[in-house]
Amino acid sequence: MRKLLTALFFFWMAAVSYAGEKPVMVEADGEAYLGEIDTQKEAMGRARADAQSKAVEKALGVFIKAHTIVSNSQLAEDLVYASVRGKIQKTEIIAEGWDKTDRSLYRVKLRALIEPVYPERGEGLSARLSLSKTDVREGDEVQIFYQVSRDSYVYIFSIAADGSVTLLLPNALIPDNFAKAGTTYHFPPPDSRIHLNAMFLPAYKNTSAEEKIKIIATKQKEDILPLGFKEGVFQVYDTKSTGMISDLVRRLGQIELTDWTEATAVYHLKR
Repeated sequence: MRKLLTALFFFWMAAVSYAGEKPVMVEADGEAYLGEIDTQKEAMGRARADAQSKAVEKALGVFIKAHTIVSNSQLAEDLVYASVRGKIQKTEIIAEGWDKTDRSLYRVKLRALIEPVYPERGEGLSARLSLSKTDVREGDEVQIFYQVSRDSYVYIFSIAADGSVTLLLPNALIPDNFAKAGTTYHFPPPDSRIHLNAMFLPAYKNTSAEEKIKIIATKQKEDILPLGFKEGVFQVYDTKSTGMISDLVRRLGQIELTDWTEATAVYHLKR
């Protein structure tokens, strides 16, 4: 029987401030080829649109980096800044014209003022998450229950007291994380070799802790995380893997808001 010997259910901290809410000015280049059935005006328009798209993409990187990530534990509780989108306030053409060596290629360089926008979620994917216990003693076994509103792929995370992150699902024994809409799932599933037992880390001195489990559900199967290292059946990201959270947020920021969601469950652990 597999038991987790560390406390897998710890703080997913919301230690992020929105320093990047002010508009930013960025420069970007765009280009487009003149096709056989295109007019010059159409090619010029596509080049400008390409430059604008790249300017927005560059601005999104600025907005995300403005929320300084010091360690894996510093993640906005509702992942709100993963939902940031860019809105162009104004643009200024710095240079544009047909390429000197390839007369069918039109190039544009522009400067754009991009405003961050945090849209509300629409009627897209949603998830429900609960735990078998909300008050837990050290050593107690915990089960996770979840349900999604649409067919999707579910990723279950736990965060330890030292800031390390463990991906519980998918894992080496259960690689399939597909969930059907409206079906209530158990993790670990019935008759599984996996057992989740809540325990304090050896160095943890307090007698109680507020602990959390987070799930992220995506409409399509996504490689939302880089590889960590293996601890038994689970993928683990230690406190030195600070890029894991930024990679996760950046990937989610590329997915349509209606195509992913998240949920958090909280319980209290006592000795």
